Amino acid sequence: MVARIYSPLMNRFLSSMDRIVATSPNYLKSSPVLGQYQNKVSAIPIGIEEASYPDVAKDILTTCKSRYGEGFFFFIGVLRYYKGLHLLIDACKNADFKVVIAGAGPLEQKLKSQVKDLGLNNIQFAGRISDEEKMAMYQLCRGVIFSSHIRSEAFGVTLLEGAMCSKPLITAETGTGTSFVNKDGETGIVVEANSAKALGDAMQVLHADATMAENMGRNARMRYEQLFTGKKMGERYAGLYREVLDEAQCV
Repeated sequence: MVARIYSPLMNRFLSSMDRIVATSPNYLKSSPVLGQYQNKVSAIPIGIEEASYPDVAKDILTTCKSRYGEGFFFFIGVLRYYKGLHLLIDACKNADFKVVIAGAGPLEQKLKSQVKDLGLNNIQFAGRISDEEKMAMYQLCRGVIFSSHIRSEAFGVTLLEGAMCSKPLITAETGTGTSFVNKDGETGIVVEANSAKALGDAMQVLHADATMAENMGRNARMRYEQLFTGKKMGERYAGLYREVLDEAQCV
């Protein structure tokens, strides 16, 4: 019902735009809405600047290490339905790896109850953490796990942060930007969506093979430098604005 009311307004709005920006070519390709406007859509990935992130003090790193250990798989984000955390928890059954979940949100108590009901002792909830603690966790983890399983997750800045920190990535294929950031077999592992088993298998592979994890982490860092810095995002937007202005002057 809401879509029937909203769609005409959305299409009227999009039709009036000179340019539309999608955050990845993957999302553009798989979007039936944006497919109607391909002649005016540009794909400009989100970028982040390393200088905007804090350095990690030795005491913060030591505290995080004593609290969570190291070599775990790290999730950070708002605990919402589309993050696929119920799948991530199921993926930890009968596993010898550890997962740390940082963040808060509407599903927090439900997810904690799921862990308790399954009797799992290899999942730890960190709650809300500071930016400095977050960077410490990136240093300590084996890899970044991003279990979002539906298209509501369009990109995933967490993946950029993990890549910036030279960590391998694990994502699910949803036809969005997550599989643009994470190239399967190169920067990490992309698994089928809605599969706890696939998530668990991917974590087990990287848990068992430190060399593979390190190599994928280096590749992730290189891909970040090539495509996802804040500077590159700014340059792409500046180029797009120049195109729009040049076209306007020609009319």
